[in-house]
Amino acid sequence: MQRAVNMVARLGLCLQALPSALGRPLSCTQDVLRRTPLYDFHLANGGKMVAFAGWSLPVQYRDSHVDSHLHTRRHCSLFDVSHMLQTKIFGCDRVRLMESLVVGDIAELRPNQGTLSLFTNEAGGILDDLIVTNTSEGHLYVVSNAGCWDKDLALMQDKVRELQNMGSDVALEVVDNALLALQGPTAAQVLQAGVAEDLRKLPFMTSAVMEVFGVSGCRVTRCGYTGEDGVEISVPAAGAVCLATALLDNPEVKLAGLAARDSLRLEAGLCLYGNDIDEHTTPVEGSLSWTLGKRRRAAMDFPGAAVIVPQLKGEVQRKRVGLLCEGAPMRAHSPILSTEGTVIGTVTSGCPSPCLKKNVAMGYVPCEYSRPGTPLLVEVRRKQQMAVVSKMPFVPTNYYTLK
Repeated sequence: MQRAVNMVARLGLCLQALPSALGRPLSCTQDVLRRTPLYDFHLANGGKMVAFAGWSLPVQYRDSHVDSHLHTRRHCSLFDVSHMLQTKIFGCDRVRLMESLVVGDIAELRPNQGTLSLFTNEAGGILDDLIVTNTSEGHLYVVSNAGCWDKDLALMQDKVRELQNMGSDVALEVVDNALLALQGPTAAQVLQAGVAEDLRKLPFMTSAVMEVFGVSGCRVTRCGYTGEDGVEISVPAAGAVCLATALLDNPEVKLAGLAARDSLRLEAGLCLYGNDIDEHTTPVEGSLSWTLGKRRRAAMDFPGAAVIVPQLKGEVQRKRVGLLCEGAPMRAHSPILSTEGTVIGTVTSGCPSPCLKKNVAMGYVPCEYSRPGTPLLVEVRRKQQMAVVSKMPFVPTNYYTLK
């Protein structure tokens, strides 16, 4: 296991995106780590298991991290993301409940349409990012981060009890399904062979329940965390190995782990909660203003609205930006400096980009330094090197939309 950890470190992966437990052999913690329904499947396929957010998950397989990353960009890869929290919100007041917690316009979602949204607190800070889908089955389907599992669940359960005590019709259920992410330009082609539905009619951020390679009761959502076309499949736990095996029968598909998932999302300019956004970051500071529903902005009826809405008019001190640089890779907590040498911000995520052959990163700087093309300095290994503010995503995204 230590060899695997060293291997990842040598590849220049942004290990700050993974918990400190990644540096410990699993024998130290395996008795308390949760396992997904695919745990034995990962071991059988050469998965190098590490501790992540309280779960035992593969950081990579027999292929190198870079090979897995590039395979996802060129073909497609299968990721086990069963550690994510999946919940269902039922009842006539389900939209009222969710809109009391998030910044998005959930009421406007069409049947089987989803949106990325944010849990916020009264200070305007981001408690977590999540995807909310308005299903045609009469409930909201919510997927949020494993690292915030306990916090998110308590937040929603407390609000359920509060509304129930007021006579509202609302209830919550934790979904114990596995969750598989098939990501890459050939993902839809691979999946189409195993479903009766026409996937050309399933655009980005929509979902449907269907049978997939003989496994019934799967919810297929056109979304992902790589910037590529792809789906996330919520599958009954008993059918997870069967489905994963069927997908891998196609030579287009290879297994990929946390290492590739992290570098792919960074190239796509996507945030990692706890690194790039947190309870001390507002949506405007995090360059996530687009998650704020127009109706919700006007009504100012979401947690932290009194802080967040004025920031939309320019009253914000710092912003999340992309950075490009040559030389040593930028890492989380690396100081960002002006060209005069004054520390002005901090890197939150960074790694070498396998596609660009350059170092990419995200970080926070004062607004006056946030314009793309602005030259800056980043301190890496106690040495200052040139960097430039860059538009994100660093690598163009390929989400599937209807023309």
